[in-house]
Amino acid sequence: MNTLKSKQLFEQAQKSIVGGVNSPVRAFKSVGGHPIFMRSAKGAYLYDEDKNRYIDLINSWGPMLLGHANDAVIEAVQAVLKDSFSFGAPTSAEVEIAELIKSMMPNIEMLRMVNSGTEATMAAIRVARGFTKKDKIIKFEGCYHGHADSFLIAAGSGAATMGIPDSQGVTSKTAQDTLTVPYNDLGALEAILITNAGMVAAIILEPVVGNMGCVLPKEGYLQGVRALCDEHNVLLIFDEVMTGFRLAKGGAQALFGVKPDLTTLGKIIGGGLPVGAYGGRTDIMSMVAPLGPVYQAGTLSGNPVAMASGLATLKQIKASTAIIEKANHNAQQIADGMRIINSKLGLNYTINRIGSMFTLFFTDRPVHNFNDAKSSDTKLFAAYFHEMLKRGVYLAPSQYESLFVSMAIQDADIQHILEAHEDSMSLIQDQN
Repeated sequence: MNTLKSKQLFEQAQKSIVGGVNSPVRAFKSVGGHPIFMRSAKGAYLYDEDKNRYIDLINSWGPMLLGHANDAVIEAVQAVLKDSFSFGAPTSAEVEIAELIKSMMPNIEMLRMVNSGTEATMAAIRVARGFTKKDKIIKFEGCYHGHADSFLIAAGSGAATMGIPDSQGVTSKTAQDTLTVPYNDLGALEAILITNAGMVAAIILEPVVGNMGCVLPKEGYLQGVRALCDEHNVLLIFDEVMTGFRLAKGGAQALFGVKPDLTTLGKIIGGGLPVGAYGGRTDIMSMVAPLGPVYQAGTLSGNPVAMASGLATLKQIKASTAIIEKANHNAQQIADGMRIINSKLGLNYTINRIGSMFTLFFTDRPVHNFNDAKSSDTKLFAAYFHEMLKRGVYLAPSQYESLFVSMAIQDADIQHILEAHEDSMSLIQDQN
């Protein structure tokens, strides 16, 4: 496969863009080689600057549940472009999307639109602290909630990929206010709540983790977290930036039947355009300015182009159960097919899947937390990644990421993915 233009563009980019990329994991540092520069996408396929085609199993890290360049979304965006790209003033679309989100996710009684998942999580913990008058938050090892200072403590995803468990520039005081415990361990969570009694404002977690790879909650775990929050008078924040409107129309909270106090959203609610939101109980959200003393603002919040894209996406998801069902079916066929192939080859690698999210971990250990995920053979993953890339399958360039499957993938694509998987696995096993 010829990727000469991508290689040249990366060399050029490094002269003016930090690391040659605008988000670290894109640099391919953990898998080697140079990143692929994309030119266009449609449906299930990506096309790079060298005119190579790939079946996309990242889907812009989650937003493209409908597939790329969905016709209805394009039409909605084009319709608003002629009226200007930004007003810095309220629009009717903001009201419409807020009401639509509330109708699909009833635990959100009031919300605020922002520009990214990071903004949403950052604002959510500020509101939680303002509401409770307490300083500390609890997050889980390997869970990534964006790059705000409070979250870069035992972070997963890109930080884990780059071998940077924490970030310089985060003050010691900030670090002291962020407590961490292993995911899926209620005992550890209860112990830290007892040790810090009366000081914890909120617990924030991904109900299904996507940033140490796809890691599912154990049966009863989320219900146990909710019970501990109630017992210790702590707010529960669900980070559904990845899972919101993907795992179910009402997100993971609907799928598992657990009610958070606050929810953060992103990705799908913008249909691929930059967007985020946070919301929850009215009494908590009433703390936000201009109603209350917790300040948060944004010039581009509620951007009309992003609102149009998000509305067109969410309306389709709400109108048809077939969208989520098709994406789930596609992911199941791929994951189950990989398991069968691995078994035939005598490989006992762990595959975690829920709905249209899944990860192949290069470890024979069950993966329930970040330590389990870190037992994966990242060198073997890197070799596998490049073999799949050569065969036209675009994976996340990191072992510590979930894959996201769209409804646009067809049976022939699934067959191609599985054939590529078998060829790639056979080759790297022979070489090792």
